[in-house]
Amino acid sequence: MPPLTILLLVLCAGMGLSVEAGLLGPLGEQVGHLSATLSIFLVGGLLLSLAMVFSRGVSLGTLFRQPRWQLIGGLLGPIYVVVLTVTTPLVGVGITMVGILFGQVGASLVIDHFGWLGSERRAIDGYRVGALVLILAALWLIH
Repeated sequence: MPPLTILLLVLCAGMGLSVEAGLLGPLGEQVGHLSATLSIFLVGGLLLSLAMVFSRGVSLGTLFRQPRWQLIGGLLGPIYVVVLTVTTPLVGVGITMVGILFGQVGASLVIDHFGWLGSERRAIDGYRVGALVLILAALWLIH
């Protein structure tokens, strides 16, 4: 896949997360934070199930033969969505998203630097730290 296409997909996914936060905040206040989170995962699970039915070469058996630590994302996803649901009405979509971005980039730099979780090692350098500092500045300015 061409790098520009990958970048566009990533940007669209980021925009989707902001829309999701904007939808989840009010929904969580109306039906409860856990109910709103469950609704997101039920709809997503249904869509993924349908996609798997029509996909070729899908093997759930292979999934369950992987190391169990790789399934931790299944625990982190709902926690992330509950945090979105709770915090967005309190501080707004902008602060929530930039705060999450700061946490994501900070953790990513450490994961890349040490090559954790099967990623290729990419050393933390001044540019990457500078980018993280700029995101922190953005968070401060938005707040």
